[in-house]
Amino acid sequence: MTASVLLGIDAGIARITLNRPASLNAFDADMAHAWVAAVTDALAHPETRAIIIAAEGRAFCAGGDVRAMAEMPDREDALTSLAEVINVGLAALVESSIPVVAAAHGTTAGGGLGVLLASDYAVVGESSRVGALYAGVGLTPDLSVTALLARAVGERRALQLTLQDRLLPAKEAQEWGLVAEVVADDAVLERAETIARHWVDGAAYAYGQAKRLIRSQPSRSFREQLAEEARTIGATSVTAEAEKRIQAFAAR
Repeated sequence: MTASVLLGIDAGIARITLNRPASLNAFDADMAHAWVAAVTDALAHPETRAIIIAAEGRAFCAGGDVRAMAEMPDREDALTSLAEVINVGLAALVESSIPVVAAAHGTTAGGGLGVLLASDYAVVGESSRVGALYAGVGLTPDLSVTALLARAVGERRALQLTLQDRLLPAKEAQEWGLVAEVVADDAVLERAETIARHWVDGAAYAYGQAKRLIRSQPSRSFREQLAEEARTIGATSVTAEAEKRIQAFAAR
């Protein structure tokens, strides 16, 4: 049986690939657990300096597997449990100090939007589309969508996206701030690889700490954030990567 989520780690980059292409990479129970295992292993690996989330097939992720939901004998408890499992992986990514880039080709919808929002930098193709679409099957947003969407695009746009059955074209998703770059459809993964390699070959620790400071800011007051910034820049300044760059800059 082919794994529904693949993980490969090489030269500092962990590649997590959603692998249920026939179901548009929609989450069922097996994929939810495989997702958490892949994220956990990627974050725990000592070589990981950047993470790419990609997908097989013609879509990035369609969210939850609605056909599987239809067959759940106790749907309320089963669907709650399914979301809670997937959330473990999402929270781990967002709370980590490792930058994450999503190569979100094709369609991203439902909980797939939450996966995209859990990345720190998203690349899509020219024909890609991004939306929520929960209400189309009578469901409410999950997988971090109500936690992160408004932070990414503002409250009014978050409401517009979740209160309509709407898929944003790639350029509009970029204008809204949902994605960082729009490239040719066949160049999405290649561009994500370039971004991840830039992090790994550059000041990887500093990039990771910048991500952590921004992602964790809502848990602190303004003054607490200033103090955390001050502590972090001091600690970062004595790392080997900073020492090398500081001395090189000073010698110019």
